[in-house]
Amino acid sequence: MKRKVKEVVREITPLTQQDCFTIFSRTKDGFDFPLHYHEEFELNYIENAQGAQRVVGDHLETIENRELVLIGPLVHHAWFNAQCRQKNIKEITIQFHKDLFEDKFLNKNQLSFLKSMLLLSGRGIAFSPETIQQVAPRINNLNKKNGFDSVLELMSILHDLSISRNMRILSDTNFLKPVDQYHSTRIDRTFDFMTKNLDKEISLKEVAKLANMTEVSFSRFFKQKTGSTFIESLNDIRISQAARMLIETAQTVSEIAYACGFNNMSNFNRTFKRKKGCSPKEFRMNYSGRRIFI
Repeated sequence: MKRKVKEVVREITPLTQQDCFTIFSRTKDGFDFPLHYHEEFELNYIENAQGAQRVVGDHLETIENRELVLIGPLVHHAWFNAQCRQKNIKEITIQFHKDLFEDKFLNKNQLSFLKSMLLLSGRGIAFSPETIQQVAPRINNLNKKNGFDSVLELMSILHDLSISRNMRILSDTNFLKPVDQYHSTRIDRTFDFMTKNLDKEISLKEVAKLANMTEVSFSRFFKQKTGSTFIESLNDIRISQAARMLIETAQTVSEIAYACGFNNMSNFNRTFKRKKGCSPKEFRMNYSGRRIFI
């Protein structure tokens, strides 16, 4: 079933460039996150949610008791309660960077199926019941592995999914855009500086000087290379760190706001809700399950 595209929320995930992936496991009584998109790949396993509706791109479908879906970067997606009246819905979400597997790596002969699957995920992929039956135990146990072993296991799961039979492409529209490559030491230096100084005031003048450019030239250069303004990117990094701290720490919302460079709570709450679709307090409650960063 096809749907009309509605306004969507851009989600800033807590995944940092130092992480390979994150896995989030929880049990809940319903779906409440709005239609959204993010820059990471997402593999989502859901159990005990028969009657819920899944939206991926321009595709809408009522799901069965179990499902496994791979969603590419920037693809609109969400799950809604619809006719689902089940309690204790199990959800395991794995998110990994769009550049975790670089082109030179994916172009090797042995990875041709994986490369094809990642490209097709720009339209969303639903895997067959038989495939789910085979990989579900491994997805359930992935958070028990650590470090390099967990990365190898994720790669193995993705490979097995890529050669599985009867996968279904969901959306007619391909939302996956080419991976942005900044190819700029100035931009890399700027992002590194912003990440290391989130708790401080960071000005355009300061980062322009770091790049040895005028403010006007740097603003134009930054937007051209990243697709976002300097302020938008800085807020994205700050909200991403705040989301991670809400999950990982017991610090208060105000402590986290100040630690991430927001000196005004109203501004922090407003920016967080615009980026995440909910308040910081609601976000912490929604992510009360177990989340692990690898």
